[in-house]
Amino acid sequence: MLDCAIIGGGPAGLTAGLYATRGGLKKVTMYEKGMPGGQITQSSEIENYPGVVGDISGLDLMMPWPQQCQKFGLVHEMAEVIKVSKKDDAFLIERSDGVIDRAATVIVCTGSTPKRAGFDGEDEFYGRGVSSCATCDGFFYKDKEVAVIGGGNTALEEALHLSKICSKVYIVHRRDTFRAAPSTIERVLECNNIEIIINATVSEVYGDNSGVLGLKVNSDKGVVDLPTTGVFVLVGHNVNNSVLSIGSDNFLCNMSTNGQVVVDLNMRTNIDGLYAAGDLRIEAPKQVVCAASDGAIAALGAIDYLLKR
Repeated sequence: MLDCAIIGGGPAGLTAGLYATRGGLKKVTMYEKGMPGGQITQSSEIENYPGVVGDISGLDLMMPWPQQCQKFGLVHEMAEVIKVSKKDDAFLIERSDGVIDRAATVIVCTGSTPKRAGFDGEDEFYGRGVSSCATCDGFFYKDKEVAVIGGGNTALEEALHLSKICSKVYIVHRRDTFRAAPSTIERVLECNNIEIIINATVSEVYGDNSGVLGLKVNSDKGVVDLPTTGVFVLVGHNVNNSVLSIGSDNFLCNMSTNGQVVVDLNMRTNIDGLYAAGDLRIEAPKQVVCAASDGAIAALGAIDYLLKR
């Protein structure tokens, strides 16, 4: 039986693996069906990871992480986990190949996936002008015009963040009302360099090898061509929680109404020995450094749990 099974190989999962193995656990396996690294590997430039100075891509940032973890004994199992359940004192790790592994503790780090708006060019220019994180990528557009797609709290809050960096921010929303806190809406309306385009949908983002050059929007005034080099798609996230599902709308542990795992400050769920880290857990900031911190905290918790047993 494994001391610890880690589901997911992004920053949270890799850091959990590093801390678990270096902390003394002998049998630790990280399940990641593809190459480790997570969503951040799709980013063309990273400037806000502590200790990393200069331009570096997300792929280059994550490249040495697996090697560092494996140095202390982490095993990477290139397999897809479809379900985590618990029987007696052991967790059952069910894989898509039919194999079922057993583990004393589990750290789930399956993350979330940004929703796409579905306009032409969105996938082509993702990471090259199209982004889903203004906090991560906003600084690259200092003193430039950008567009935010969406009308919820996150979209409006990120637009306000961008307004302090960029010369102008367009908010493109398909409805005529926003689904956000009244105070946030008021701040947006009072911001001089935010222009709101309502009852509008994006038809196309276009550009060349250098990246995005503009955005075409269908509005009640016809087709509007916005000269933006940055487009932030903020229409929500899909939480990757299916491995914890145990039936129709039932999960192994407590979940929020948005499908995020409820944890305490130690990343513990309400199930003994089960932890969640990174974008999957409630109130996750969705930053690499925060996910890494979550992974370390969860691993230390798993070690302490096993020692007490």
